[in-house]
Amino acid sequence: MQQQNMNMPNMNMQNQQTTMQQPPGVVSTKDALYLTDMMSWNLLSAKKAHFFAGQCQDPEIKAEAEKVAQMHQQHYQQILGHLGQHANQQQPLNNMQ
Repeated sequence: MQQQNMNMPNMNMQNQQTTMQQPPGVVSTKDALYLTDMMSWNLLSAKKAHFFAGQCQDPEIKAEAEKVAQMHQQHYQQILGHLGQHANQQQPLNNMQ
């Protein structure tokens, strides 16, 4: 039991992750799928909040639902903007000769 407890700190040190200072130059397939999911979630949330705002009778609730819709739309646009910046920074492979 004592031997097992002594190994626990070593395991914790091995499992620690370091923070990247810069994003990698390429987007992995897994990252691309996650970005697609994030964009889908934000777009769907914006659409649902806008729909629910249209169904509300109470002006205060309607205004809050519209704020939620706008927030998700802004998040969608931010992700899209980051992806656009990343795409503009990449050199096409066919230009390399």
